[in-house]
Amino acid sequence: MSELTGLRALVTGAGSGIGAAIAARLKEGGAAVMIVDVDPATSPDVVADVADTSAVEEVFAQVRDRLGGLDVLINNVGVAGPTAAVDEMDPDAFDECVRVNLGSMFRCTRLAVPMLRELPGSIVNLSSSAGIFGYPLRSPYVAAKWGVVGLTKTWAMELGSAGIRVNAICPGSVGGQRMDGVIEREAAATGVSPDALRAGYEKQVSMGSFVDATDIAEAAAFLSSPAARFISGQVLGVDGHTETLRTMC
Repeated sequence: MSELTGLRALVTGAGSGIGAAIAARLKEGGAAVMIVDVDPATSPDVVADVADTSAVEEVFAQVRDRLGGLDVLINNVGVAGPTAAVDEMDPDAFDECVRVNLGSMFRCTRLAVPMLRELPGSIVNLSSSAGIFGYPLRSPYVAAKWGVVGLTKTWAMELGSAGIRVNAICPGSVGGQRMDGVIEREAAATGVSPDALRAGYEKQVSMGSFVDATDIAEAAAFLSSPAARFISGQVLGVDGHTETLRTMC
């Protein structure tokens, strides 16, 4: 559990859920971790909206002051976004989902790279199974998560010569409050019961169940560690093998 000793990590959106599990796992591995979250109630190290340019600049000033530099960036922050058919989608809600899920990764990576060149370090971007499948009623989320995969591939190409590794993790359906909310909103939009939708999500996975946030955290820790020193530009599904995102086949 000491494979990350000496590394300095920033985890965005780490006040709860997957981000909190990743931050805890990195700490267990010996890393010094700074937690950023927009919700002060989660008691993060820094409260910030990392989709806002000036806020991100302050975050990285804090990284330099508190950690002395950066070796690992975990771009985790994200929102589920609205659930609606494309012709019923609120354009402002669409834009906000993309602003948070994709814009935050660009803004954080832009300022992290000069620090990551010093070791060099690594970047782990959180995409989703929705980053490799179509996902009815979730247009903005899909647009953002496919974008994350594209940025991961592009940045791996740009930064490889500097020794900086860039990878993406695609969680499937992760048990917890966020997925509960997704199911509730989908039920409201489709008229299908939450229990039937939950069964549909489980059925679409070869292993027949949701994954846990700790499963995602283990993958993030591995990709951040020296054991993954030649792994870059990869998109790793941690999802029990998702077969489709059309829950009601």
